[in-house]
Amino acid sequence: MGSYAVTGSASGIGAAVTERLRAAGHSVIEVDLRDADVVADLGTPEGRAAAATGVLGRSGGVLDGAVLAAGIGPSPGPDRPRKIAQVNQLGTVELLTALRPALAASGDARAVVLGSNSATVTPGVPRRVLRALRTGKIDRAVRALRLFGPVAPNIAYAASKIAVTEWARRAAVTPAWAGAGIRLNVLAPGPVQTRLLDEDLANPVAARAFRAFPVPVGGVGDAGHLADWVMMMLSPAAAFLCGSVIVVDGGSEAWFRPGEWPRPVALRQVPRYLSRYRAFARSSR
Repeated sequence: MGSYAVTGSASGIGAAVTERLRAAGHSVIEVDLRDADVVADLGTPEGRAAAATGVLGRSGGVLDGAVLAAGIGPSPGPDRPRKIAQVNQLGTVELLTALRPALAASGDARAVVLGSNSATVTPGVPRRVLRALRTGKIDRAVRALRLFGPVAPNIAYAASKIAVTEWARRAAVTPAWAGAGIRLNVLAPGPVQTRLLDEDLANPVAARAFRAFPVPVGGVGDAGHLADWVMMMLSPAAAFLCGSVIVVDGGSEAWFRPGEWPRPVALRQVPRYLSRYRAFARSSR
């Protein structure tokens, strides 16, 4: 049986994943703000460092998998955009980076990042916010988000999920991850019936927008069903799954963007494509 770390383990998808892993006989190191083996606030540098230290100590430096499910939604609040960036992006990127050596020590590990379909269905996410998040310049991102007034948390949420998904896809295919036997992938749910969604829908404006949002199959996702997807991505069936984004959202992403994917590599991108391929070939020798 394996050893796994799960963030956001006290509720929602994280709790459902934890339950399934334990039922399968695995050892789980829970990370959350409360009711966890490692109690830490991933919204602060100190909390992220404490989480990494706690998980590495309890795992003995070897992990068979990690599920980064901790996150906060776009509830109203003056400092919400900053907290969203700190928890959703840095809380995933910095912690998972710190856990990478323990995952590599397994020789055949899986890591799943909880993204969101908001990364592809939220309009108007500015490039300057994404550039700031990609480089860890949270203050700059927050200043740019102030222009969006009451919808700033929504834009911040989408931006955080875009940034963390991009990071995961870039990292997944590198020698440090794929080359070390770690399969890193992203699960991108639509709305899921969790405490996080309940908090968001407490806002009447958000509730009206939610009711108008197209979900072709109807309803919302179930945390247990999403946990089943995570379990597949942690299983031997995911041995050839690398840098993928699996969208499970009732069809919303396909409704908004039916012609956006798949698309071939553009001719203007061929020189960059070839140079990256040569670099990969050299690193694989």
